[in-house]
Order: sequence, then C-alpha cells, then structure tokens
Amino acid sequence: MARYNANNLPQSPTSSLLLPASYFFSSPIRFHSRNSLTLVLFLLFFAAFPLHARDVAIIVQDIELALPLEGAVIRSWDGSQYVCDREGKALVSVPDGRQTMIQAAYPGYDNGRLLVAAEGDTFTLGLRLSGIMEGRELVIEAARPGSSETRTGRSVAVSGREIAQTAEIGIVEDVVSSIKLLPGVGYAGFFDALPSIRGGDPNDLSAALDGYYITNPYHWGGGFSIFDPRMVQSAQLSHGVFSSRYGHTISGLLEVTSKKPSPTETEFELGVNTSAANFNLSFPLAGKGGILAMGRITYYDPFIALAKQMAKAIPLLEAVESIRVAPYIRSTAITGSYRFSDSIELNATGFWGMDGIGVTFDNGTETTTEMTSRSSMIFDWTNYQGFINAVLSWNPRSNMLLKLSSGIGYEDAVVDADIQFNIIDKRFSATPENEWYYSLLSDYADPARLHDPYSFSTGTFAKESDVMFNVQARIDYDWELGSGLLAAAGLQEMFNQYRAKGSQKTRGEKWLGSFGLAEQYGILADMGIDVGAIAPIDLAILQRSLLVSVPVQYDPDAGNRLLSTSGYALAEYRTPDNRLNAELGLRLDHYTLLGRGFTLQSQPALNPRLNVDYNVLKNYRMLESLDIGAGTGLFTSMNNNIFIAEKEYGIDLLKPNRSWTSILGAKLEFAEGVNFNIEGYYKYVFDRMYVPIYFTLDDIDVRPQFNGEGRVWGIDLMLQKVQSRLWDGWISYSYSWAKYRDPDSGDADMGISGGLRGDGWYFPSYHRFHNLNLVLNIRPAPHINIYTRFGLASGTQLMRRIGDGPLSYPVYVYDEGSADNHFIEMYRWPSVRDENNRTTPSLPMDVKFSIFGQSQTGKARYEVYFAIENVLALVYAPQGNTTYNPYTGEVDSGSESAAYGIPIPIPSFGFKISY
Repeated sequence: MARYNANNLPQSPTSSLLLPASYFFSSPIRFHSRNSLTLVLFLLFFAAFPLHARDVAIIVQDIELALPLEGAVIRSWDGSQYVCDREGKALVSVPDGRQTMIQAAYPGYDNGRLLVAAEGDTFTLGLRLSGIMEGRELVIEAARPGSSETRTGRSVAVSGREIAQTAEIGIVEDVVSSIKLLPGVGYAGFFDALPSIRGGDPNDLSAALDGYYITNPYHWGGGFSIFDPRMVQSAQLSHGVFSSRYGHTISGLLEVTSKKPSPTETEFELGVNTSAANFNLSFPLAGKGGILAMGRITYYDPFIALAKQMAKAIPLLEAVESIRVAPYIRSTAITGSYRFSDSIELNATGFWGMDGIGVTFDNGTETTTEMTSRSSMIFDWTNYQGFINAVLSWNPRSNMLLKLSSGIGYEDAVVDADIQFNIIDKRFSATPENEWYYSLLSDYADPARLHDPYSFSTGTFAKESDVMFNVQARIDYDWELGSGLLAAAGLQEMFNQYRAKGSQKTRGEKWLGSFGLAEQYGILADMGIDVGAIAPIDLAILQRSLLVSVPVQYDPDAGNRLLSTSGYALAEYRTPDNRLNAELGLRLDHYTLLGRGFTLQSQPALNPRLNVDYNVLKNYRMLESLDIGAGTGLFTSMNNNIFIAEKEYGIDLLKPNRSWTSILGAKLEFAEGVNFNIEGYYKYVFDRMYVPIYFTLDDIDVRPQFNGEGRVWGIDLMLQKVQSRLWDGWISYSYSWAKYRDPDSGDADMGISGGLRGDGWYFPSYHRFHNLNLVLNIRPAPHINIYTRFGLASGTQLMRRIGDGPLSYPVYVYDEGSADNHFIEMYRWPSVRDENNRTTPSLPMDVKFSIFGQSQTGKARYEVYFAIENVLALVYAPQGNTTYNPYTGEVDSGSESAAYGIPIPIPSFGFKISY
C-alpha cells in the first residue's frame, strides 16, 4: 500500500473485511509424566528380547514367465513395506530363528503370500496374472501402488509407509504433514495446511483424490486437510513441469490415492489416538473387486472439559474457557472396485465430511487508569462437504486404454460471528507524543472535542453461507504404438456453481486525502472546520495525516457459474533400454463465467510442455545410476476469487492465472539405497488475478485486476536413504526467491491475492528464503521405530518499526448522517517496509516412538505409538514485532509469535490394529 511515511505521522492499519474462517482455539493434552515414562520403559524392556534379526532377499516374479516384477510391494510381518528394484528384488528384515509370513502385491496380479523359513537368505515369490491389467501395463499410465513416482523435474512422492510415519502424529493426523517435509514446500506453521509451493501463492495449490479435483480440501478453514493418513495409499506432489494430462494449477498439484479394497479377503483396521478414532473395513466382491469403508471422528469434548479445569491453575489455558462447542471433524470415505471382465474395470470413490466449532467469550468490564473496556465474541463455524467420483477403465485392445471419469460434489461453509470491543469513558493523553498535531487540529476544530472523555464501540459482524456445487467429467485415451512410442489425448469439463449470501460489517481507517474532494469537505465540516478558512499547507497536512474511521459493510450476493473446458494431446517416447524418455504435449484451457446480468469468456490458453529424461550411466563403481532431466512449459489456473464477481465490479475481460516454468535437474542413485536429487527452476507468473478493495463512506469499491506478475527462482536438494533394516529417512533443502507486483492496486485499503503494494516488486507475506527438513527413522529392533523430524525455516517479511514506541493520534469516527461523530485516540507505531527485516527462524521438531507386532499367522498386526510435537516450544519460539494495545499504547512485554502454533510441546499417542 503506497502510504505517506514519516516518524511523526501515523500509518493506516490493515483492515480485515472478511472474518478469518480458521479462527478457533485448541488445547493440548497433559499426561502424568511418571506413568508415561513407566509405560515406555515397560514396552522397551519386553521389546528388547527379540533383537536378533536378519535381512533376506525376496525376489518377486511372474510365476509363468519368471520375469522380475519391478515395483512390486512386499509387506513384512511388522507392517513395513518394501519396493522391489529392477531385478524384482528387495531386502526384507525378518526375525531370526522363526518362520515369518510376508505378502506381495503388483498391479494386474493376484496378491501372493510366502512363508519365509527360519534359515536361508534368498527366497522367490511368484505372482499370477489376474487377467485384467495385462493390456494396461503396456501403457503404464497409472502409478504402481506403493512405488515412488518421484521423477526429476516433475514430481516427488511419499509412500503409504512414509505417510504413516510422518503424518500419523499429533492432535489431527493429516497427510499434508508429510507433504510439508518435501523439497520445494515452504514452512507454513502448525495450524496451516496451505503451504507455499516453490514460491507460489498457497491458494495456487490444487488437490485431487483418485483423479477428482477438490475445490476445498480442508477442515477448519484451511487448518488441516481432509486427507486422513489412514485412508491414503500414497501421495504425489507435482511441482515441476509435469504431464499435459494435468492442469488447473500454476504452482503445484497434490494427487492423493486412496487405499484400495482386497478382492479376495475381508480386512479390518481400527485406529485410536489422542483425539480421534478411525476405522477401515474392506469386503471382497466374489474375487472381482471389493468395497472399502473408512471413517474418522474426533472427540475433543472430554479434553476441553479437562483443559477448562486445568485453566484455573494454568493462566496459559484461559482461552479454553470460551469454547462452547468443542472443535470437531466427522468424515467418511468409501472406495470400491469391480472387474466386469478381463478388459473392463470400475473404480469409485466417495467422501463426506463436516467440521465446526462454537465460541462464546465475554471478559466483563475491565477498568484501568486509562479507560474502562469490555470485549465479547460469539463465533460459530460449520463446514459441510462431499463428493463421489467413478472411473471406468476399458482395454479395447491389449495396447489401448480408455478411461471415462465423472464426479459430483457439494460444499457449504456457514459462519455466524459477532465480535465487539467497547471503550467507556476514555480520556485523551494529557501530553501526547505529537502535541503539535493536536494543536493544529485545535486551531480549526472545537478543542473540547480533543479533550472530553468519550465512549466508542468497534467490532466485526459476519453472517454468511457460501455454497459450491461441482460436476466433473473426463475422458482419456492412451495408445501404445510400438517401438517405445505412446500417444494420448483427453478432454475434461468442469462445472462449478457458487452461491454466497449474507452480510459482513466492520470498521476501517483510511486517510482523509484518500476520499473524494466532496467527501473530504463533508468530513471536515462535520468536524466543525471551515474549509475556506484553513491554510492550504495545513489542509495538506490533514489530508495526508488525519485518519478517519468509517463503517465498512459487505453484503455478498453472488450467484456465479464457471465452466472450465480442457483438452490435451501428447506423445511419449522411450528407448528400448529406457535410457531416454521424452514427452511432448499441448494442453488447452478455456473458461466461461456466467453471472447475474453478465457473461465473461477467456481466450483459449495454449500450454505446450516438453520433458526429457536421460540416463547418463549405470553401475559405475558405487554409482548405480545417474539421470538428468529438463523440462519447460506453460500452466493455467483460474483464481477462486472469481466466484465472488458481481456485475457492479465492471469486469470486462476474464483471464486465468498463467505461468511459464523451466526446470533442470539430476538424480544420482548409489549403493545401499542412497539417492540424491537436485533441481533448479525458474518461473514467470503473468496475468495473475488480484483484487484491490477501496472503502467509501457508504459502500466498498471492488476492482478485480488480471495483470499481476511474479518472478520466482530457486533450487531444491534431497538426500534420501530408502528403507533399510536399521535406519532410513531424508534431508531436504530449498532456496526460493519470489517477488510479485500488482500494477493497478494503487492506494487500496484492502487486497485479496495481493492487491496492496502498487507497481513495485515485493516479497509476499508467506515467502521464506530457506527451508530445511531432516526426517530420520531409527530401528533399534525389528519391531521398534523411532521417528524424528527437525526443521529450520528462515523468517517471513516483517515491517521495520521507527522510534521507541507507538505514538498517539486522533482518529475521527465518522458515520455519514450521524450526530454522534467524534474524535478518539489511537496509537500507531510508525513502520516502513524493509526487505531485509524478517522474523526469526522457525525450528519445528517432532519425535515419535512406535512399536509394531503381529500374530503368529501374520493376519493380525498392531502398532502403538507415543509422540511429541513442537518439542522445542518451551525453549524457543520464532519472534516478530512486539505487540501493543492500539487504544492505550501499552507495549506488551513479549513479541508476537512469527507463526501460529500452540506455545507448548504437544503430546499424542495412539494404537492401530488390523486384521
């Protein structure tokens, strides 16, 4: 925001028009330390006996052709998963001195079991074709279950086992907790499931579950995602130059694959942790498919009741007293598959969920030497969402695959809030810091109005419902032409109908000079100032330094429909020895917005993309493989804020957000399962939508713009040790440089998706230069795992303050037509934007201790874990600027936290049983 800055002049605060949907309180759970320690020591004592284990080589192959099955997944006795290499082989850790049952799975084959003898070091497990996927394997369109789809320059993936270790932890278990640990993902804090992906706006991240694009994949307004780790098989983050098959993002695409039912066995899994219970129940369908039902329910009520009792002795927990309805999540998902014949298969996924919270707060009347005040809040939030999606796969020939997809979804977010702050009998300071300014006002206005006691009320009111209805349909066709060449094409239609109805009210401050000339004269006259008698220089000072508080009301009444049409065509080529892989594709995206009294269409957006991967060498000393990859391409997405558009906004041209991304990377695979990946990228963002908002005396002026720009470049590194008997994990580091500009934002009073900084280039609020994550799993015994995560994230942009403290300034409270307009005293700490001034680094650290086991037959398995999140919270917290009371100028003793989080370590525990 282009504002006048000087040491003796105030700055207008950033007003919040929309109430944050993610507002809620949460409470940690305390445990008796002695009992917890006794339990851990007890488990460790009995777990220490079977310390002896051995690694055996398991070779998975086609039972008829004896061909190795690369990517086959082996599940060991303790629930660990292993992925077979190019030779179909994996080293599996088994207990020494007794027989052990293992299982293996591979797409297109029936699952197999093998009893590993007490002696021997190499075993072979043969799998038999189920008869359906033979043709589909020729086109290799889908990810192999459990295998890594990490591809240099395109994507990075996490397996089900990695998700279980890194996401099944904390008061809310969330797959995004695993995604936050990947290279290219910016640190977002504890209560935030919207990280920045390679310098992009967090809202640019798109998400899909089993191919269905989800417009709002979040609980509690973005605090956590809807992806329960216990319902997820694997997740893949595509943040490079990925295939033309996919779109609707300029930053990153999170593709989540749900667990699939067994076609031959009934399976059950129950999980209970600190705050939630989960279940999975799978039924086979005559050997041709199955149905898997999954559910999650939280139960914070007893813990909130306990925290309320503890708050009587621990002031830090006093905020819990205001929680009327404990925060809750209820969700269920169903996946199913059925094989009609050897060439036709149907898969379906359904999800329904809701979340909410209720808060009532009233601190009563508080009297100090400065004033008498009273604060109150009533807040209710409820969010509903659900969708169902089906995919029909057909192999008309052994070298062809046709997929037909369709889905429908619904969302409804309801907020009802009334937040008030009342000041009673407040007096002006006897000696204000800028006494000359008060003297200037007294020369023209009634001096008594700057000294008499006053009362003032301010707050925010919101009552609104946002409804989204979504329909999707898609067709994909792949044809294996032979000689390593594959051709593919597809078409997708997405229809979104949005409805927003309600009212929001608050107050906002802006400079006198930012109003129209007639409005300025009206305000000055209301103050009792004769404009004709004021000196020109004094008028200029008032125009740039007098803050006027005006009521701001927004009554959303949008009913828009957005039709998104996308098509693609591509060609893939692989050499016989798989040394060279290339993909050349073209994607087209077109958008039509149908509103009340207006229709807007975008120009067709052409998005060509090219990817090339080349294997430089194999099996050279300790280096098993060296691959390089490069890619470049264009991407398109439509900003979701377009749904609030109304005819009065005067939009004459609809443009999607665009980006051009180029990337170069290399991957090195060493012996002992060690991989190193490095990628450098550059991204130019253009036609980016941002929404400047201007306050007037009786309304708001919304002016959507489509000419925002961005320049982003960075480097990502990842050193990974894949699963082994004793330890595994990874260390990732990301450097990101990202600047944006909003050319036509001017002196906006508020902005959405930017819209505040004007024509100059700026670092966005979420930008961090450095992000480092260390993930380590240590196994002192075959059925014990100790997980540790440590992170280091540099700070975000912070305004640099000028002077020793906040300064007192008169603010004129003006309601047009009111006879009760008056001056109040507020405090502002003069500050300027300084790109070198940032919050202190964030140092997240989590620890999790797990014990695994199984029955003698291997059919029943269990896991027990105890974890602590935010371990370093008691000794370190990232810091920002010092907080102060804007109505008294009182400066708090400590500074505000630079990231949202509970300021104490968060213990959690849980167990899981499967059969």
